[in-house]
Amino acid sequence: MASRQVILPKNRGEAPIPGAVKQKNMLAEKKNRRALGDIGNVVAACGVNGKPLPQVSRPVTRSFCAQLLANAQAAAAEKNKVVNGNAAIVADGALPDKRAALDRKPAQKKDITKSKPEEIIEISPDTDEVRVKEKHPQLHAEKMGEKSVGMPSSRKQAPTLTSTLTARSQAAHGLNDKQKEDIVDIDAADVNNDLAVVEYVEELYSYYKSAENESRPHDYMDSQPEINEKMRAILIDWLIQVHYKFELSPETLYLTINILDRYLSATTASRRELQLVGVSAMLIASKYEEIWAPEVNDLVGISDNTYSNRQVLVMEKRILGKLEWNLTVPTPYVFLVRFIKASMTDSDVENMVYFLAELGMMNYATLVYCPSVIAASAVYAARCTLNKTPLWNETLKKHTGFSESQLIDCAKLLVSFHSAAAAENKLKGIYRKYTSMDRKAVALLPPAKSLLAAAGCP
Repeated sequence: MASRQVILPKNRGEAPIPGAVKQKNMLAEKKNRRALGDIGNVVAACGVNGKPLPQVSRPVTRSFCAQLLANAQAAAAEKNKVVNGNAAIVADGALPDKRAALDRKPAQKKDITKSKPEEIIEISPDTDEVRVKEKHPQLHAEKMGEKSVGMPSSRKQAPTLTSTLTARSQAAHGLNDKQKEDIVDIDAADVNNDLAVVEYVEELYSYYKSAENESRPHDYMDSQPEINEKMRAILIDWLIQVHYKFELSPETLYLTINILDRYLSATTASRRELQLVGVSAMLIASKYEEIWAPEVNDLVGISDNTYSNRQVLVMEKRILGKLEWNLTVPTPYVFLVRFIKASMTDSDVENMVYFLAELGMMNYATLVYCPSVIAASAVYAARCTLNKTPLWNETLKKHTGFSESQLIDCAKLLVSFHSAAAAENKLKGIYRKYTSMDRKAVALLPPAKSLLAAAGCP
């Protein structure tokens, strides 16, 4: 760089006053200032031919000083009319190599801003080799030798070893694209339906399955001295008729049976108050599920005034105390809605599923199964009854979480209930309900012969 004229500070040779620490510090500070003055921060440097460089308001950085120096040298070269274009005038001992390096910087910036050549990237699935073919061989050679400035590495686009091993493992175990296509997205049509809660419906049913055993009633008939399975079936058959007469929602029916069984699991009940427990359980479920719940007088009247209003309210309070006011429980109906949707069938299958599920809720033998198994078995038995092929598919297996072999026992039990309801039986409440035309008269259809033959039924 050009030499700069430096104005030395005054009184340089004066000796400091002995014993004065403050003056020593001032001298040390002056030395620092002289050192800073050597780089041109104090006075302006001289340019070419002794002409001072123009004063600027911006800080004199290295790049800006180099630009000013190059402009001055260009003006001097034009003035002296130097024939040789490669000759350069170096001002006051400036190094030519550094000046040439600074002059080449703008040319490098122009090369970087050029448009990138088109690339064809070939990735081998078995190895990590990445081949790049370009229209410019020179740039291709640079990429193969070392990374280019400003160009991303094409190696990032290569498949990782984990992805390669995962793909091979899935192919080895038969988890290919063909089987993935067999699983249908049953929520695709409800993306814009806010009530379908597509965003978290899978997590919701995962929680239902994890919590269904917490509110599940256990086997309580051995601890009940005055009631038996037949009395319970008569009561539930009557409650289903009351539910149908009041036109209540399906959630109310399944919650009523759940409350009844959970209360009888917690305490003993006499034969005389069994119907009172059922009426009070329906009152609680109606208040929980319905918009307009039946009044106490309505339930007392439909029970032929066997109990008074006060008795119903006292029993209601007693049941809630035993259940600790825990009414938010996953009943079989919660799973039926989801599993019927996964079945993707017509209304005949839907009505048959509800018919078999209510038969299962009425009979005490199904209490050994959890609600999700009862719901999935009702769907499987309904498809067998109506000869839907395939009887079980990958979509149902995914959403129910059960295979065909896990449901066969409970499905046989439900089909046997269907066969008994069609025969001479005193409990005809559910049977008459599903022989009406608004339910597609599914109760009149013959039971699933395949399951009955496997169960050894005639």
